[in-house]
Amino acid sequence: MRVAVIGAGWAGCAAAVEATRLGHHVTVFEAARIPGGRARRVDSHWPDGTALPLDNGQHILIGAYTETLRLMADLGLAPEQILLCLPLTLQFPDGTGLAFPRLPAPLDALTAILRARGWSWRDKVSLLGAAIGWQLSGFRCAPGLSVAQLCTALTPTVMTTLIEPLCVSALNTPADRASAQVYLRVLHDALFAKSGGSNLLLPRVDLSVLLPEAALAWLAQHGGAVRLGTRVRAIAPAGKGWLVDAEAFDRVILACPPTEAARLAENCGLSCEAWLALTRALRFEAITTVYVSAPGAHLAQPMLALHASSPDGDAPAQFVFDRGQFGGPAGLLAFVISASTGNSAAQMQAVLTQARHQLGLKDLHAIQTIVEKRATFACLPNLQRPGAQVLPGLLACGDYVDGPYPATLEAAVRSGLQAAQFAIN
Repeated sequence: MRVAVIGAGWAGCAAAVEATRLGHHVTVFEAARIPGGRARRVDSHWPDGTALPLDNGQHILIGAYTETLRLMADLGLAPEQILLCLPLTLQFPDGTGLAFPRLPAPLDALTAILRARGWSWRDKVSLLGAAIGWQLSGFRCAPGLSVAQLCTALTPTVMTTLIEPLCVSALNTPADRASAQVYLRVLHDALFAKSGGSNLLLPRVDLSVLLPEAALAWLAQHGGAVRLGTRVRAIAPAGKGWLVDAEAFDRVILACPPTEAARLAENCGLSCEAWLALTRALRFEAITTVYVSAPGAHLAQPMLALHASSPDGDAPAQFVFDRGQFGGPAGLLAFVISASTGNSAAQMQAVLTQARHQLGLKDLHAIQTIVEKRATFACLPNLQRPGAQVLPGLLACGDYVDGPYPATLEAAVRSGLQAAQFAIN
């Protein structure tokens, strides 16, 4: 069959590769010139004008991203070469926090809790008790619970140094309104399901190189077509197939952002109101990444958690990444503000103040602030997400499509694989 994939983000790349592997001819349409969607390369420059490739957001992977890692290997990539693998460490600049040892799960989590620096025994016992309760419940809870409601028995220290940073980084939604059920699924798969599931995998290359460009190169080698810089204007049913801007296909996979997928589906000439209603009901959260030049800086860890409050005022960034420690140029720091709000210029200034206070850095220069306004859907309790099936022969994929995970790279890849398999049936 002829299969059109509209969008070359991570979900679209996964769908295109899988449909090709299943024996079909795939054409990928991508509006941008650089593939990767919300996880792609951005061309920038140093203050002196020297070229500096950045990412449109500081993404990481973890060891539990089994389908993403498998897809990389299938494309001929070597994850151990393009990803820096480290045990999960949620350490703050003052040395407090957790560091997971290289032990089988869940012994690594247990040891990390018992050795947590800056935690009292009351803090540790409260988390151990909660973890045992979550295991006994099969990591399930009432669908209407928020993460904050789930964790009412935990101490303030555990909440501010572990639960809230993990929640906002994994779900991009603050704990007081994030889905506890989705959070428990993330905790189970990352910390308790398999050894190494919690490992941090930090990209040594830019995000477009990390998977999308390899996927599209593989596709071209296997007879597929890739059309970058091509925005699809309309789709329409035609007999048993579909037209994409008047070009005939047997199946169409919408791998574009939900707003764009809804535009195409709404104007296709057939009714899909139930799917559209769920898609339009989604709310979104932003992520801001502030790239900073700090000559001579070398942080204690490639990734550090940051405190949410500061004597000098607002401290918006939850994490900072020392890009020089995993393939980037020395002195390049990426500060990440998940679930971000407010003015980007004000956020940049607040981050510089936060860096001076919490990291002790002086010679700082802001390079670029990148705001992804619709970075993820808001992962709320009782959220109903649209399914993969839009209409017969018309599928959707993306990290927003119904599934057990929040909006992550792994969710996008799994959704793309699923859409390709559904399209063939």
